[in-house]
Amino acid sequence: MTDELVHLTRGDDGVATVTLDNGKANTLSTALLGQLEAIALDLAATPPGAVVVTGQGRMFAAGAEISEFGGADEARTIGASFHRALDAVAAIPRLVVAAVNGFALGGGCELALACDLRIAADNARFGQPEILLGIIPGGGGTQRLARLIGPARAKDLILTGRQVRAEEALAWGLVDRVVPADDLVAEATAFAATIAAGPLAAHGLAKQAIDGGLQGTLADGLALELQLFADVFATQDARIGVQSFLADGPGKATFTGR
Repeated sequence: MTDELVHLTRGDDGVATVTLDNGKANTLSTALLGQLEAIALDLAATPPGAVVVTGQGRMFAAGAEISEFGGADEARTIGASFHRALDAVAAIPRLVVAAVNGFALGGGCELALACDLRIAADNARFGQPEILLGIIPGGGGTQRLARLIGPARAKDLILTGRQVRAEEALAWGLVDRVVPADDLVAEATAFAATIAAGPLAAHGLAKQAIDGGLQGTLADGLALELQLFADVFATQDARIGVQSFLADGPGKATFTGR
């Protein structure tokens, strides 16, 4: 019987919470990554209003399970497990918020990067320390980190292996908000709940436009945006929102999520 290393709860507020639970360090073993991938695929198939990803206890995730490392063949297997799981998290068609408690190192940092926003506890630390083992990030760190904070700062973190505290991460744009550690999950969930009350189909299309547009040229991105802009007008929420604006002004609509 396989241990449950990732827990999924769906709240009445429309927020689904994904919690890593693999010992004190929440190491991202291949077993955990397989469970995370399955949960992410489930969330994509039956989307909630928003998603919060966090770690059980005092740590978000310390990184890969080092005991599984070996040669190049093992590296390809582990890297592929990371890519499948984190790509699945990134592909959830709703806002995904990382609630980063404690350390987010290596694969843990890469998981946070795969989320749309990062809310960090004031005692959180981020880093890509793989270089200290003589290796490089293999779960998307070289790509997602550089796109988020720029290539120079990504090289700083990756080539030194150093850790940054929450406030420095905030200044760099690696983190979007810093809150007291005791309030982290409550703050992240409350924020996610406000998003979950919005026009969910539009959320999914906006996320698709942003993420898809970044993968090509500006012209490609603008073409994608135009197509999705037209598509969103077929939703019930678009009709509700436009009618509400004309009748009562902005910010008064009650959306259905369809």
